[in-house]
Amino acid sequence: MDDLKHQMKDHFLQYASYVILDRAIPNVVDGLKPVQRRILETLWRQNDEKLHKVANIVGQTMQFHPHGDAPIYEALVNLANKGYLMDRQGNFGNIYTGDPSAAARYIETRLSPLARETLFNPDITETLPSYDGRNQEPVTLPAKIPLLLMQGAEGIAVGMSTRILPHNFTELLEAEIAYLEDRPFKIYPDFPTGGIMDRSEYDKGRGKVKLRAKIEVKDAKTLVIREICYGTTTESLIRTIDEAAKKGKIKIEAINDYTAQNVEIEIKLPRGQYADEILDALYGFTECEVTLNSQIMVIKDNHPWETDVHEILTYNANSLVEFLRRELQIEKERLLEK
Repeated sequence: MDDLKHQMKDHFLQYASYVILDRAIPNVVDGLKPVQRRILETLWRQNDEKLHKVANIVGQTMQFHPHGDAPIYEALVNLANKGYLMDRQGNFGNIYTGDPSAAARYIETRLSPLARETLFNPDITETLPSYDGRNQEPVTLPAKIPLLLMQGAEGIAVGMSTRILPHNFTELLEAEIAYLEDRPFKIYPDFPTGGIMDRSEYDKGRGKVKLRAKIEVKDAKTLVIREICYGTTTESLIRTIDEAAKKGKIKIEAINDYTAQNVEIEIKLPRGQYADEILDALYGFTECEVTLNSQIMVIKDNHPWETDVHEILTYNANSLVEFLRRELQIEKERLLEK
């Protein structure tokens, strides 16, 4: 019995620390989870500025990643849809409607110029052997951009979870400049799906934000939803409106989804209902209003670190200065040798 207790304790700790450190929680240095880092490393090694089949990249990534091809493919599509690090060709799904992407053999990708410029430098990248000892993979990438806050991250590990909301790239760079010049700065989330945000309880990423869809009153009988809340899709939003209508919370005559490049959901109202009066009910009973909780947990020096967005940004700014210093040092040594 004691042996079993010891085994459970020992093995559970190993499993928990594996899920925390090597799967679910991103690293503060480059803002990436291991599977994302391995995908980018593979793309960097294959990089000839031409597009690669996603199926091929997934296969190549498996030499670093001790899991199946499905999680690698999902992680790759997710990463590509954030819009910063990869150029896409083909159907990568739709972040507005929630439509899935095409199969890996039909879509193509490559590193974006931003990723090639700011994420890689073999001279200052620390590596370690991959799971089978056949390859070397990076511990972290020397990221010169605050990638974690740009993209946001979500992950559930054992006994802890993280949810970091995405922020505006330009605002983050301006905040880094402010920090380096010893000026005060504030940063707030910014979402690819748009919408309206109440940030009063954000508390540097320890609190929450309230989001509302952008609804346009077209005429007295017609409402058009133009932007949706982050984390919802047009499909899930229409479902909640239908459910609210079935429960008698709101009355609608018809709902049509014309979403293509941009979100456009048209709601027609029956006799006796007017657009201005129904707005509050839409915010109250459907996904036209959602609350997003932010909980910031990252890996720093191989340990979980609970922090806030300002500390992450200052950490990224200091790392950037350090990476540039090391690059200049290496360059100087090369020139002296020459």
